[in-house]
Amino acid sequence: MASIKSFDELKALRDKHKGNVDMRSSIENENRIRIAVGMATCGIASGSRETINAIVEEIKAQGLTNVSVVQTGCLGYCYAEPVVEVSMPGKDSILYGNINALKAKEIVDSHLKNGNVIADWIIERPRC
Repeated sequence: MASIKSFDELKALRDKHKGNVDMRSSIENENRIRIAVGMATCGIASGSRETINAIVEEIKAQGLTNVSVVQTGCLGYCYAEPVVEVSMPGKDSILYGNINALKAKEIVDSHLKNGNVIADWIIERPRC
């Protein structure tokens, strides 16, 4: 890893990654789409780091500005990790399972950008 040799280099590095940090904030806003990725031990072991990074990269690539990406603990679906929950304003949240980096990018493109839920990847939640 290259070392930082000046304050200007440090500021440039901060500015480069600031958008990712802002997007991954947990600020709640009823008009924003919220993406939660399960980042408990089971999720991380299954690849959730790659999944959340792919989501953040694709959101930036698509130019979406109304999305918050957050980490969450165990959602209770260890068999289906990595798990991604999409909460859109005024709609029921959707829970996707077995989401790798490629599927994560498709969720951003299909679901977030175009409003098309990917039914084949949904985990059914039991009704209480």
